[in-house]
Parts: sequence; C-alpha cells; structure tokens
Amino acid sequence: MDEKDKLEILKDILLADEHEFEEKISRRIELLEQTVHEREKLSEKVNPIISHQLDDFTKNIPETLGPTITETLKKQIKINKDEVVDALYPIMGKMVKKYVAQEMKLLSEKMNNQLSFLSFFKRKFKSGVTGQNENEIMLGDLATASIQQVLLIEKDSGILKASYSKSNAMDEEMVSGMLTAIKSFVEDAFNQRNQELESIEYELYEIHLQSFATHYIAVVISGNYMLSAKNKLQDIIFDFYNSFMAMNLDLVFETKNAQKSIVPVPKSRIERELAKYFGHAQL
Repeated sequence: MDEKDKLEILKDILLADEHEFEEKISRRIELLEQTVHEREKLSEKVNPIISHQLDDFTKNIPETLGPTITETLKKQIKINKDEVVDALYPIMGKMVKKYVAQEMKLLSEKMNNQLSFLSFFKRKFKSGVTGQNENEIMLGDLATASIQQVLLIEKDSGILKASYSKSNAMDEEMVSGMLTAIKSFVEDAFNQRNQELESIEYELYEIHLQSFATHYIAVVISGNYMLSAKNKLQDIIFDFYNSFMAMNLDLVFETKNAQKSIVPVPKSRIERELAKYFGHAQL
C-alpha cells in the first residue's frame, strides 16, 4: 500500500460523518420541497371548494340558524322579561322619542303647507319691494334639497374612508376632520352618551350626520332641506348600510383576535357604492 492509498483511507475516515450529514440535509430538503409542492397542489383543488361552502353557509344562515335564534330569543324573553326590558328600554325609548319628534315636525310642515295662501301675499309683497319677478321668488322658495357630497368617516380618528362628490362643494379631508372635532365636542359638552349630533349648518349647506358602530356618514345638502327630505335621506342611508356596510365587517367592526385576518374593502369599491346609492337620489 503506497502513500496515496493511505491518504485516501484517512480521508474516507475523516469525511465519513460529513458525507452522512450532507445526505441527511439533502433528504430533508427534498422532503420539504415535496411537502410544499403537494400542499400547493392540494390548495388549488381544495380552496375553491372551501370558498363555495363558505358562500353557501353565509347565504343559508338566515334559513338554517334564523328559526333557532328566534326560538332562543322567545324563550329568553319569556324567562327573563325584566332583564330584557331593562336592556331594550334605552334603545327603544330613544327610537320612539325620535319617531314622535319627527312625526310632530312633519305634521307642522303639513299644516304650514295648508296655510300656503300666506306665502302668496308674502311673494307679492317681496316682489313689490325688491322688483324681482314673482315666479323667480316662488322658484327660489321651492328649491328642492339636493345631495352634493357624501363622506364616510372613521369615528375616532376623523380619517376620510371614502367619498362621493357631485359638485366638490367642500374640501373633503378638511371637512372630515372638522366634522369629527365638532361632533365630539358637542356630544361631550352635553354629556349625553346615548345621543349624537345629527346636523350642522355650514355656509349655504346643511350637513346631515348619521352614526354607526365605528364610522359615520356625512351628507352635504344644498337647497330647502325640509323634514320630508330628511326622512328620504335617512331611508337612503340605511339602505346603503343594510345592503353594503353591514355585509363588509371591516367597515363596521374591528376584530379582537389578532390572528384573524380581515381583507379590507378597496376605497374604489366603497366610492362606487356611494355613487350608486347617493348619485341619483331624489330628496
């Protein structure tokens, strides 16, 4: 055995462990690649099925869980009447109070319309004093309310989430912060936790505010904003909420589970929905 053979034997002895280690690492890498590849192939087949099942489950919730929830509520109301009354009284009391107040205002408007003959003499007098055409005065008095801008704003931060604008009547970012500051100040000043600011007059515009869980909607209105127009606007706002906002939980709720991921709704989609509901609305 020559020196070369001896060196080869020594090399094999020294590097045996290293070769074995390399082989183990190589096998583990191959196994990992195979697992990832198989998972990706499995995901391609399983994900559409899961997504379809989730869509079906969401659509069928009212039919599958609705009767159970209703029956449970009936039993709880029957067993714990006093607790249910205590829980619902602040909410129902507020709703009834607002409803009665609005109906009284609406009745007042109808009575005023019955006395419209007084407006006839008022227009005659104003036309005689100013020289303005009587028809122009009447058209000015009958100017209907019109939606100019709609802002969807985060309650706490005042950040503008999305907007719809017909005339660019106001600077949206500036108005968002201003409205949030005024709204918070007025509500804190009156120290009424269960009541919220509903409208603000700004130059020639009326700004109607409607609050929800973590956001509120501000609608900028021009023209003669009567109670009848307010009722129509509230119907439009609640249609928008029930059909869009309530179905997109990231707009309304923030999860307490940090591991639960929420896919935010793009701003462009929100603005399309705002335009859809408010763009051609008649008050």
